[in-house]
Amino acid sequence: MTPHLIDTPVLETERLVLRAPGKGDWEPFRDFILSDRAEFVRTADIDVAKAWRAYGHIVGMWVLRGFGSFVYCLKGSDAPLGHAGPWYPEGWPEREIGWTVWRADAEGRGYAREAARATIDHVYRDLGWETAVSYIDPDNTRSIRLAERLGALLDPSAPAPEFDDAATLVYRHPLPGDQA
Repeated sequence: MTPHLIDTPVLETERLVLRAPGKGDWEPFRDFILSDRAEFVRTADIDVAKAWRAYGHIVGMWVLRGFGSFVYCLKGSDAPLGHAGPWYPEGWPEREIGWTVWRADAEGRGYAREAARATIDHVYRDLGWETAVSYIDPDNTRSIRLAERLGALLDPSAPAPEFDDAATLVYRHPLPGDQA
């Protein structure tokens, strides 16, 4: 029997299926997180063992919180393109919506936006969240642009997680219907 997370929702968009992370997603995640493309979502001293634990956090969020990041794939394929969704580890000031694109050939196609939009709608509609933020490194201009395209506004008064070596911007996502 192949272990899997049960009772996790599956979201669909026009082009994507968003599903729980699985065993087959580990290697694509590992390849991404160990690459320079992950500079804004990992520590500088990342190695395979730390990457394994980071992936365990993604899977474990579902068990410990009852929600977590979805792995998104093109419809008709199970090959992961990245992950997006709710994130709220212990010690985080607020619930977050995060996103990554694991494959270089998936960048610039709007997949992260489509996946993030679906997960924002999900947390407000299905989980009953009343607010959500995205924590973004000030040098991560692509994520800043994506947050703004999603309707998020910079919230300079909001607390950010304390990271060892980086300032963090907080973008607040509007409730559905409050978008400009």
